[in-house]
Amino acid sequence: MKYYKDVLDNGLRVITVPMKDSQSAIAMVAVEAGSHYEDKKINGLSHFLEHMCFKGTENRTGEQINYELDSLGAESNAFTSDEFTGYYAKAHSKKVGKILDVVSDMYLNPLFPEKDIETERGVIIEEINMYEDLPMRNVEVLMEELLYGDQPAGRPILGPKENIKKFTRDDFVNYYETHYIPQKTVVVVAGNIDKKDILKQVKEKFGKAKTAKVVKKQKIKISQKTPAIKIKNKKLDQTHLRIGFHSFKLGDKRNIPLAVAKTILGGGMSSRLFRKMREELGMCYYTRAMLSTSTDAGNFVVAAGVGNSRAEEAVSVIIDEFKKLRDDEIDEKELKKAKEFIMGNMATSHETSESWADYFGFQELLHQEIKTLKQIEKEIRAVTVKDIKRVLKQVIKKDKLNLAMIGPHKDSRKFEKHLKV
Repeated sequence: MKYYKDVLDNGLRVITVPMKDSQSAIAMVAVEAGSHYEDKKINGLSHFLEHMCFKGTENRTGEQINYELDSLGAESNAFTSDEFTGYYAKAHSKKVGKILDVVSDMYLNPLFPEKDIETERGVIIEEINMYEDLPMRNVEVLMEELLYGDQPAGRPILGPKENIKKFTRDDFVNYYETHYIPQKTVVVVAGNIDKKDILKQVKEKFGKAKTAKVVKKQKIKISQKTPAIKIKNKKLDQTHLRIGFHSFKLGDKRNIPLAVAKTILGGGMSSRLFRKMREELGMCYYTRAMLSTSTDAGNFVVAAGVGNSRAEEAVSVIIDEFKKLRDDEIDEKELKKAKEFIMGNMATSHETSESWADYFGFQELLHQEIKTLKQIEKEIRAVTVKDIKRVLKQVIKKDKLNLAMIGPHKDSRKFEKHLKV
């Protein structure tokens, strides 16, 4: 898929992805502002501000924003992550100018009405409560706390309730003026579009946006020296756990062989973990391996949900599979299967305008070299067993090992004895 990049005089980057056979188009505005840009006092503000951008602008009330997008038949939403926040709308390609106008207005001209701030506090607190009742999701937050501790990377994107209850309108305005600047912003439009016309519209809307000093996020510090464990004792019918290791940051070339290793371990129904834990031992419904990266850190983690009485056994099994992956042979047949799995998933997950907007937009936003799928496929095909073994020996080490768990467990000692690699 071909894309085009343009940069406005104020530093705003524009990515256009023409797709002449697509019936739809998506307009997205994304900014380098997320939970990693927050200190403890304002943890949760990035996400709260995202909600507030739907509550009215200088040109539209919140109700008008929703009504207009619905009238266009648009699918719209926003999201906040650790390093960025995005706003988007997708509709029929004939409506692309109108959805771009609405999304741009939300981004450029939010009012942060006092009465809506008060109302939205309750919404976000209930969002926090919702995820608190989803241990499969909550254990992810627990793992981040364990991996990164008392620094922005170790705090939840939603923030704590006590922060949500006390944010003022000035907090929103100050954060917005600090981070929502053109040099930190990318506008992405993908679908059946006219590139020149889109660029003209973006220039008209964003060309006068004022620049400001770029405030960077706090760098992640890793100081772990021994295996670590964090248990949230909670009465549940199932124990949800994550076991894994610190790995490499986004853009590190070692992530390519590590991604192949991750697939061998826990990607698909023929992966080692799925066959062992579900097909052979019947101890879980889900298990998978994951590789997560940010601009200055990464982690290689296994997730699973198991019966409470088998939690200790599950920890032992997962640790054993990590060690086997690092120490035992990987045959060429298994290696080839993992590569084909990755490339097949890449192909099937990049068939829509939003998938291409995400693919090119996020690489650009995080200042990465934008690679085509063909380039990535070439890198994956070149991975050897030797490459995988070399990388795994750097990652699967006791001073990088972490276990996070939510379930009815008080004593961590029975799990600690299995944390040996």
